[in-house]
Amino acid sequence: MRKEGFLMLARLFILSGLIFISLSSFPPVSSSADYYPLQTEFPNHMLYQAQIKDKMIALTFDDGPDQKYTPGLLDILNKHQIKATFFLMGSRVAKYPEVTRRMVNEGHAIGNHTYWHPNLAEADIHQMEWEINHTNNQIYQATGRTTPWFRAPYGALNEQQVLSLGFLGYKGIGWSIDTEDWKGPGEKAITRQVIHNVHPGAIVLMHNAGHWTQDLSGTVEALDELIPLLKRNGYQFVTIPQMWQLHHHGHDSSQHAEEKSLK
Repeated sequence: MRKEGFLMLARLFILSGLIFISLSSFPPVSSSADYYPLQTEFPNHMLYQAQIKDKMIALTFDDGPDQKYTPGLLDILNKHQIKATFFLMGSRVAKYPEVTRRMVNEGHAIGNHTYWHPNLAEADIHQMEWEINHTNNQIYQATGRTTPWFRAPYGALNEQQVLSLGFLGYKGIGWSIDTEDWKGPGEKAITRQVIHNVHPGAIVLMHNAGHWTQDLSGTVEALDELIPLLKRNGYQFVTIPQMWQLHHHGHDSSQHAEEKSLK
């Protein structure tokens, strides 16, 4: 009896482990924006994740452009024929306008990520507006285009700043999956973070540039692995303009949103 009881417990343990692995591979999907109070309060101004059922995902990259990691990331996106969204710092657009033009010419969406990357939680409205306007001017000088998409450094925004964004004609974009790639965790950790948390309507935060001491090589390597994995799991890749339209208006208008955003 003791032996049979032990075998039964062992089987239950193995079964529970398999169930856990299965659930980890296919994480539950959030059906509301309750985790994102600014999106709930200002649905026409903020987006952290799209409330959709289709397996759509948006890859986003912050803090660029640069000449160290951005060209490699663009090469991988081009290799897999994927369009992403780059939130650009004005100071780096001024330094690398040719990389900025390459992003646009290859069909990627671009957004505003301030000029010097300050923590806007410690800034007043006038400083925020200066950061946004000067970045937009640099983007226009580099590409001949402007962008309505904005992401705050560190995701730091308060209600008054969101209202100011709306007044300036911008849409604020957050994220629902943070890869924490700026810490340099390596390819496997970044890939795991996305795969274990992926969900329809996900917005993934990664970086294509950073402080000179940061090692983002894991991001470049992970991207080449992530895209095929997500494709095999049925995911399609969209830009932030497309994801915004999917969230607000459904699938049919996503292509129109992309075309409009780049005019």
